[in-house]
Amino acid sequence: MLSMTGFGRCSKERDGRTVTVEIKAVNHRFLDVSVKMPRSIIFAEDAVKKSISAHLKRGHVEATVSYDNTRQDAKDVVIDKALAAKYTEAVRQVAAENDLEDRIDASFICSLPDVLTVSAACEDIGAVTELIRECCDEACEALIEMRKSEGENLKQDLLYHLTLLEKMRDDIAALAPEVPVLYRERLNARLQDAAVQCDPQRLAQEVALMADKCAIDEELSRLLSHFSQMHALLDEEGETGKKLDFLTQELNRECNTIGSKANDARITSCVVSAKNEVEKIREQVQNVE
Repeated sequence: MLSMTGFGRCSKERDGRTVTVEIKAVNHRFLDVSVKMPRSIIFAEDAVKKSISAHLKRGHVEATVSYDNTRQDAKDVVIDKALAAKYTEAVRQVAAENDLEDRIDASFICSLPDVLTVSAACEDIGAVTELIRECCDEACEALIEMRKSEGENLKQDLLYHLTLLEKMRDDIAALAPEVPVLYRERLNARLQDAAVQCDPQRLAQEVALMADKCAIDEELSRLLSHFSQMHALLDEEGETGKKLDFLTQELNRECNTIGSKANDARITSCVVSAKNEVEKIREQVQNVE
């Protein structure tokens, strides 16, 4: 079982290029990936998303990629030759008009604004993308390890609440046969208080109708089936969150039906407690991938 919450980080350096990828994930019904990275390497965004989708199936995932290039060919110096010529012409004109000595050198012209511009050189798309992909894969693996650890904690918590729910189901099953008996006793008592004579056969029919109306055997059996399926899913690897969520909805449905049919205060009290446990299970299931 995997939790949907996790964090993974990886940093790699190769041939003067350093890439760091940080990935964090939280709950979400589907896989939702967002990527933050410098514009200079935006060409690798698709590779990051493909790597994440290959490792993760559900969750809101945020990936942050940082990049540093310290290679000698990482920067280019561009000369604006036309601007340099205009600066030279302007300086000479000022010297001539003001009877000044004309001493122009290359260092002076290059120091003037916008003559030289430093810009990032074109990146090796293949090499950079491959480095980012490797880094992203390892960050995802680290995130999955954290998810496994969180998933084990989730599993233990779900088992705890499921065990309580199973005990409540058994308590309800033990109380269910007493409902028609208690109904017959109450009905007899009311008839005696009212001094009304009732045909024993008619009384038996009334009790039988009430017992049929209040029967919860099917619901109790379905609860056992749901419990069994949940135990199997808790031991299963892979994407189980959606299946567990569906089973949790079914558990709640059966509890509601039992509560509406039981016609017994003790069973109703058990149902209220059971629904509280189902809600706790539902909350935790939202964290399962």
